[in-house]
Amino acid sequence: MSHTLGIRQAQKQKTRQAFLDAALALLAEQSLSSLGLREVTRAVGLAPTAFYRHFRSIADLGVALVDEALGSLHPMVRETVATTGDSEERIARGIELIADYVAAHPAHVRFIARERNGGVQPVRRAIGDQLDRFAEEVKAELAKDPQTEGWSDADVLMLAHLYVDQMLITASLFLEALEGPAEERERVTLRATRQLRLITIGRDHWLD
Repeated sequence: MSHTLGIRQAQKQKTRQAFLDAALALLAEQSLSSLGLREVTRAVGLAPTAFYRHFRSIADLGVALVDEALGSLHPMVRETVATTGDSEERIARGIELIADYVAAHPAHVRFIARERNGGVQPVRRAIGDQLDRFAEEVKAELAKDPQTEGWSDADVLMLAHLYVDQMLITASLFLEALEGPAEERERVTLRATRQLRLITIGRDHWLD
């Protein structure tokens, strides 16, 4: 009995993932607000009734895509601002991690960039909640750094949000440069490096 249940659960998860993959592929050319349920089910090759065994609505599917795109990134974000190494080493490591993620998951990055300010409120809220969680985790890392000694919690959180916003900007720029020549990605790396250096300078002198 347990073996049969395991097979059914695996098949259910496989079907759910097929809906997510199909939606993500369709969203390469359109926004979530314009995506139709029948369009997704047709791409998977299943009846619309099958969709409702996994998701309540297209918005619910969008929230699941947010979790898929951002949920696994928390260790990477913490690593990006880890306090080991000097500032230049940390900047270089952070930019490399972002570039590698964009190269490996361009569709997810495109989805988040488009839907962060999109018209589907539950998805917009889910993205905002994930970014707030990132900021809290970055804040916890920054609080370990002697450079933030004496800072108020509000100021450390402000700095954390600044880093998270910069990561998103950098990811979007790498996405735009993905299909271009290597020189484009080098320009993005240089721009991101200079911007993060500017944040670092401001951080070093904030209490002045």
